[in-house]
Amino acid sequence: MSADTAVKYVTEITDEEEKRVAEWINTEEYKEKNFARQALVINPAHTCQPLGAELVAHAFEGSLPFVHGSQGCASYYRSTLNRHFREPAPAVSDAMTEDGAVFGGQNNLHEALENAYALYKPKMMPIFTSCMPEIIGDDLTAFIKNAKNKGFVPKDFPLPYANTPSFNGTHIHGYDAMLLSIIQYLTEGKQVEGRCTGKLNLIPGFDCNTGNYREYKRILEEFGIPYTILADISDVFDSPLDGTYRVYPGGTKLDEAADSINGKATITLGPYATPKTFGWIKDNYSGKHVSMPTPFGIEKTDDFVMKLADLFGKPVPETIKAERGRAVDAMTDAHQYMHNKKFAVYGDPDYLIGYVSFLLEMGARPYHILCSRGSKKLEKEIQALLDTSPYGKDGKIYVNKDLWHLRSLVMTDPVDAIIGDTHGKFITRDAKIPLFRFGFPIFDRVNLHRSPLIGYQGVINMVTTICNKFIDITDDTCDDRHFEMMR
Repeated sequence: MSADTAVKYVTEITDEEEKRVAEWINTEEYKEKNFARQALVINPAHTCQPLGAELVAHAFEGSLPFVHGSQGCASYYRSTLNRHFREPAPAVSDAMTEDGAVFGGQNNLHEALENAYALYKPKMMPIFTSCMPEIIGDDLTAFIKNAKNKGFVPKDFPLPYANTPSFNGTHIHGYDAMLLSIIQYLTEGKQVEGRCTGKLNLIPGFDCNTGNYREYKRILEEFGIPYTILADISDVFDSPLDGTYRVYPGGTKLDEAADSINGKATITLGPYATPKTFGWIKDNYSGKHVSMPTPFGIEKTDDFVMKLADLFGKPVPETIKAERGRAVDAMTDAHQYMHNKKFAVYGDPDYLIGYVSFLLEMGARPYHILCSRGSKKLEKEIQALLDTSPYGKDGKIYVNKDLWHLRSLVMTDPVDAIIGDTHGKFITRDAKIPLFRFGFPIFDRVNLHRSPLIGYQGVINMVTTICNKFIDITDDTCDDRHFEMMR
């Protein structure tokens, strides 16, 4: 075919037809068809299990995440974390190919373990799986035992592992599986009868906001409460640029993680992201065990602060009380810009509950609430929140729906804004409304993961971000050039 020969399409689509379809997908008729689909997912608001496993595998001292699977899968997990944090996410893969799919991946695993241990000198290599080894049924227990027996790595070298099939569950399930495996491995044989570290073990759950981790630490230090964060990514993905590259910056110290089994108390703040881990901790850890919602908004932060005071017998510091007062003042000063506005929200269960709680406190209306992998328990918990406020009476919850469903909802029953990650931008562009980028992943803006969303400071940050955007929109579109100015 010559270069100037026109391509003949199998189906000719006219401009008129394109326009007709573009208008039709915004109608109630199309929404009904969209919500009737069952076998297809379009733009889900979650990622796969191994990505969550990689996040927690980065979060311990000297830890090198190890993907048992293909290089392409490993590149996806790494690049997603790279793009969100704009930081390196060093990890290795045993590069399974077609041969591995036929004969199993043990040879790949052994060679990769030997090379990675020699080249990168990690203190621990958490191993997790992608689809291929899960489909063919690779036995990681046997593979790792054989690797140590054959001397590919020392027998006492930490190799916790988790099965994280990409075709099942989401990133929060992979996070839970990998965290549980690491904690079980490191704490084995470390419990000492009668010993108490006096520390709080804090589990933030799947949270890619490094500012949140630092805010937790600051609050605990204000209280004077010693702590161990399980697992701490704050320095791993937010290390200083000082001219020296560090393969393993930060992370929870391995000896502290091992001794966490003797702690005074353990709090998990992402209960939907860590149910298996917390269940095991309740059966095996010393001290008290508490599961609480992520502290978004005033009420849930109050609950967290009071629980700290109760567990450690300490009064709430005056500095924390002052922070609360400033947060309430910020809400009072700005509430008129959010009052009665409708929001669509989507994301992980723990974040969703936080968004809804915060919006209700501001007199805003969480209107379309979507979780692409949720449960009846989550639905009931969110509904109970909505029922506490007149601003929640019109809110609708959509569990196991995707962002293409959300687009139909927004185009047929409009809202004033959406809260979610970067993938919501296509909806907000079509609907001509703002997207408030909270959660994970955020690719198209910078430094948002450094601003805490939890605690009283998080309340101020969320109020400021949302209200100023609404003010910007009014300022840019109103006729009064002296809008909000005094003359």
